[in-house]
Amino acid sequence: MNGDIIIDKEKILERWAEYIRELFKDDRKDHNIMKNNFAGPPIMKEEVETAIKKMKHGKATGSENISVGLIEVLEDFGIGKVTHLLNEIYDTGQIPTDLSKSIFIALPKKPGATECELHRTIILMVTSPKYC
Repeated sequence: MNGDIIIDKEKILERWAEYIRELFKDDRKDHNIMKNNFAGPPIMKEEVETAIKKMKHGKATGSENISVGLIEVLEDFGIGKVTHLLNEIYDTGQIPTDLSKSIFIALPKKPGATECELHRTIILMVTSPKYC
């Protein structure tokens, strides 16, 4: 922008969207295309179980409200559903839209920061599938 302070809520959101797009711009060609010509074996339940056990507990859930603890409590059923979903992604190359969404949060580096560049931007991402 030209240094003016924006006070209109819609214009503030537009400015942040512009800043985030520029900050995380991806100039790679075909970066959204996931090829599904994998020649490996399917993902095993044991691999998923091991990965879930390594995940940190007590983390905030995403919009799906599914925590690591919830998947663990569901035991074999939960692990089976997650394994099925992961294998479907692996086989088709199609990542569900919800798993590719992120929430951006701007935290001021110093009190009173008014410019986008004077903020740290953190990204919250969904880490557990809701449609198992």
